[in-house]
Amino acid sequence: MLSRAAWSLMLRKGGRGRREMHSPEAPARGEGKMPPYANWYAQRSYPMPEEPFCTELNAEQQALKEKEKGSWTQLSHAEKVALYRLQYHQTFAEMNRRSNEWKTVMGCVFFFCGFTALLIWWQRVYVYPPKPITLTDEWKAQQLQRMLDMKVNPVHGLASHWDYEKKEWKK
Repeated sequence: MLSRAAWSLMLRKGGRGRREMHSPEAPARGEGKMPPYANWYAQRSYPMPEEPFCTELNAEQQALKEKEKGSWTQLSHAEKVALYRLQYHQTFAEMNRRSNEWKTVMGCVFFFCGFTALLIWWQRVYVYPPKPITLTDEWKAQQLQRMLDMKVNPVHGLASHWDYEKKEWKK
């Protein structure tokens, strides 16, 4: 392990690491010039952002910005639109336009519902055992007849609603 004096000497000389002060305006070491931080929001509730949409301009856009400093009557409509697009990303009409994202969402919902139905069908056919014989209609009819023959609960139950002389349900 290095002693404290050797460690501070190595840091001063730039050995393993360098201690430097970093300011927000200074670019990061080894990266050259950092792109400007753009705090830009295209929202209806925040119509005037602090920074323009385009911060890095090419030669044509620079010339247009110089022409902007003069009289605006000399600018054509296309140049005014281009200047607007340099400052703002979207117009209010473009911000308020409805998107078609709901179609994607509904498509995904229907896809997963269909996939789930297909999975349930597959499980009923191949995974679950067949229904027991006691759930068939014939079995239920035989069970009901047996309960009536045994006169199950004749006072208030099932047998109280059966007419044993006519062999039909009481009305």
